[in-house]
Amino acid sequence: MSDQTNLTRRGVIAAGASVAALSAFPVFALEDKGYAIGDVIMGDENAPVTIFEYASLTCPHCASFHERTFPTIKADYIDTGKARLIMREIYFDQFGLWAAMVARCGGDAAYYPMINMLLGRQRDWYQSHVGAYNQTKNHQPIIDEMMKIGRLNGLSNDRMDSCLTDQALLERMVTDYQTTSSADGIRSTPTFIINGDKIVGAVSAEEMSAAIEKHL
Repeated sequence: MSDQTNLTRRGVIAAGASVAALSAFPVFALEDKGYAIGDVIMGDENAPVTIFEYASLTCPHCASFHERTFPTIKADYIDTGKARLIMREIYFDQFGLWAAMVARCGGDAAYYPMINMLLGRQRDWYQSHVGAYNQTKNHQPIIDEMMKIGRLNGLSNDRMDSCLTDQALLERMVTDYQTTSSADGIRSTPTFIINGDKIVGAVSAEEMSAAIEKHL
């Protein structure tokens, strides 16, 4: 489980801006750019149970949950219309922020496929390279591997470059992150809120199912 770091809005924006110079083009409404903005629902929007998942794309426990527990929860509850999922990203570091920007780059339909692949291949694009980054401070290998995943989901390099240098997108995501995580008292990842009940940690499918069944 990852402890939440003191990542200020200014600090996150500075980290995001270090990928490249911020775009000099006019800022249009984010909705007009085809991004996934705000909460994106997986499943039936009228499902009786709502699962909010707070996760970092660089958190190994979040990746473990998606590998071991999430497939069962999706099959038993989300695909059957009993529950809906809303993922809310937590930004512990610039890499988690950048990955989330890429995930939101392709719009609502591409968002969860991107999230699932980024978590499923976290070792390939992040864990295998972060040690070298800590020594060299060269973030490019991680960015390159992250963008490979974007291309597998139909995003062009130009599209991802545009997203990663979009200051308005970055600021909106950071504002959403700070607002929702503060309101829900999030201190670590993964954390789940199921119809108001909070569960902390990469729990088993049995534990998650029991928490959902309470509300059915």
